[in-house]
Amino acid sequence: MEKYVINGGVKLRGEVVISGAKNAAVAILPATILANGPCIIENIPNISDVSVIIKILSEMGADIRVINKNTLEIDTTHITLPEVPYEKARQMRASSYFLGALLGRFRESKVALPGGCDFGVRPIDQHIKCFKALGAECDLQFGMIQLKAKELNGTHLYFDVVTVGGTINAMLASVLANGQTIIENAAKEPHIVDLANFLNSMGADIMGAGTDVIKIRGVKTLHGTSYSIIPDQIEAGTYMVAAAASQGDVLIKNIIPKHLESITSKLEKIGVTVIEYDDSIRVIGNRPLLKANIKTMPHPGFPTDMQPQISVLLCLCEGTSIVTEGIWDNRFKYVDELRRLGADISVDGRVAIIEGIKKFTSAPVKATDLRAGAALVIAALAAEGETVIEDIYHIERGYEDIVLKLRRLGADIKKIVTPDSVLEQVL
Repeated sequence: MEKYVINGGVKLRGEVVISGAKNAAVAILPATILANGPCIIENIPNISDVSVIIKILSEMGADIRVINKNTLEIDTTHITLPEVPYEKARQMRASSYFLGALLGRFRESKVALPGGCDFGVRPIDQHIKCFKALGAECDLQFGMIQLKAKELNGTHLYFDVVTVGGTINAMLASVLANGQTIIENAAKEPHIVDLANFLNSMGADIMGAGTDVIKIRGVKTLHGTSYSIIPDQIEAGTYMVAAAASQGDVLIKNIIPKHLESITSKLEKIGVTVIEYDDSIRVIGNRPLLKANIKTMPHPGFPTDMQPQISVLLCLCEGTSIVTEGIWDNRFKYVDELRRLGADISVDGRVAIIEGIKKFTSAPVKATDLRAGAALVIAALAAEGETVIEDIYHIERGYEDIVLKLRRLGADIKKIVTPDSVLEQVL
């Protein structure tokens, strides 16, 4: 068993460099399947979700060469079987992107229903709607989704709800289709734009990414490319909140300030000092902090992936704050764990009411999902005493070198490994 042990009460100070975006990487790496030639991908985050994607590609027959820790050369031209290994696909939500990439290249794909963090129903009906509109037949048996198409033809697609995954799969499946595909009510997140830029660098014809209407003119073939993934908006936001919660002073480097505007705006409203530079941002934690109301929304609204982290900071604000989750049905599972640390939070459906407290106190807690785990780390950094966080594999799905980065900021945090059982000790 792996866990973090954190002695809180240290004000974070110094500089931290943000890694490549997890949400962009897990879409761009499967997209290499569409290339007729090798792709060199830079600024890949060294996290477990990315490791799973790389293993899937390797098991499918891709040639992968490590250039350095964060740069890979991927050649998928030798892949012949349009099927993702079952167990690997079940480990993460983003495995669904192989559906669109394989369908686009082979006109068929077979992938297990995706896994990932459990915070409510995350249907892929909009993905299926897209594939069918392009001309594919869909069959679901024994937990596997199988798509087949004689040919893929451009279509006019309107998503019933804004869906990041559906938008990504629509792009992947249509770049090699015949004619033009128009996607309306498309997601506008930064990693949607990054995927479009990556595909365009391979010869795709995509316009409008970052708006709610994306137009894709199908091309006959895509070539290899060299591309660098954007910085991680959510990792940056997490360190911004950590600096504020610990009353620290942190310069966060390798970021795109525009991607952080909704986070910056809320922090400033709460009373945190935020200073923007060209590719970095400085956060200075102040006291007292002021209450605020937050509702998560699709980009450019406040990101749902920052909801648990900002909720930790609101716990340290004076007065009553209200957080409304506008994306997922059940993203407040972590609240019980925060209560162990002294938080005063009540939840009713998609709404959390947070009463400010003076400080967190230490306790043993468990990460319930990726961003909830990050929230617990922030709370532990701000708490008095020693906090032990278990199930940290959730956290390491999305944060590269989090222990090392926090230690460089002065945090008293260590990762320890203990045997899972007495039997393991004997063996």
